[in-house]
Amino acid sequence: MEYEFLNILWFVLIAVLWTGYLILEGFDFGVGMLLPVLGKNDKQRRLVINTIGPVWDGNEVWLLTAGGATFAAFPEWYATLFSGFYIPLFLILIALIVRGIAFEYRSKINDPKWKQRCDWGIIFGSWVPAILWGVAFANLIRGVELDANHQYVGGFFALLSPFALLGGLTTLVLFLLHGALFLALKTDGDIRYQARALAAKFALAAIVIAGGWAIWAQLEYGKPWTWAAVALAAGSLIAAYFANARGKEGWAFTSTTLTLLAAVILIFGVLFPNVMPANNPENSLNIMNAASTPYTLTVMTWVAVILTPVVLLYQGWTLWVFRKRLKVEHIPESIGLATLSVPKELLKD
Repeated sequence: MEYEFLNILWFVLIAVLWTGYLILEGFDFGVGMLLPVLGKNDKQRRLVINTIGPVWDGNEVWLLTAGGATFAAFPEWYATLFSGFYIPLFLILIALIVRGIAFEYRSKINDPKWKQRCDWGIIFGSWVPAILWGVAFANLIRGVELDANHQYVGGFFALLSPFALLGGLTTLVLFLLHGALFLALKTDGDIRYQARALAAKFALAAIVIAGGWAIWAQLEYGKPWTWAAVALAAGSLIAAYFANARGKEGWAFTSTTLTLLAAVILIFGVLFPNVMPANNPENSLNIMNAASTPYTLTVMTWVAVILTPVVLLYQGWTLWVFRKRLKVEHIPESIGLATLSVPKELLKD
């Protein structure tokens, strides 16, 4: 295979992996952020959590795969990105760890205070990545301060430009909308209709915030053809609003899925052929100077060809198996260590 073709191929494959992550983990984050809003009591909160219970950890695998693919295919990009963006990526990692622990251990102890702490872990672990992923991607589009050795020298606060902060608000509101529509699609009863009402508000906010950021990104950094991604994002957001208003949760959720797909196309379309543009273009990392050897990329390509269909089939099967709506009536009474009774004779010396 031609070396340049392999570089382009893996740039596209990494974009595909990020698309899968942002779409699948996006509704997970949205559900987590909406937990205190829609979960008025323990059963309602458990219902909200159970909508993503079977899939949230599988959805995170897309992030691990995207990171691993970046490390293997473009090691210079990986090294510069994870060293330069160390603080925001570290905060995301901590948030994801806290969130995972909260999901796994919430039901282990039947104590209101324990569950409340776990709920806050889920909320914290959803809000922080929802904002910081947008900040990180906005900085990739905008360009950062790299020296001649491709090392980031800009400092943490240089990452908090108005464009980057608006990017954080963009991913935040998109994930809130995506999560609200997922809850409307996966539940029935009061939570379903409350989620639809919230989705209507989030859709309007997304049209303004995400639309403003996308137009800014396109006018400042875009290419002529990436206007198509902006148009797709805008059209799918508008479609999501009207589909939700008509009670078509499936079509609305499909529309926000297209919005997130369009966002990734815009981001990676603006980047190409760079992977990490620098303020001084001579110091930028691109698909050629950041790539692995041809042999490495060839081996990775064959592995991807064999395993990717298996992963997609398994992910689709999981979503299909757990496709049915949930109701509060489906949630049993809580059990946990606090509910266990110890026979009195065992308490005697």
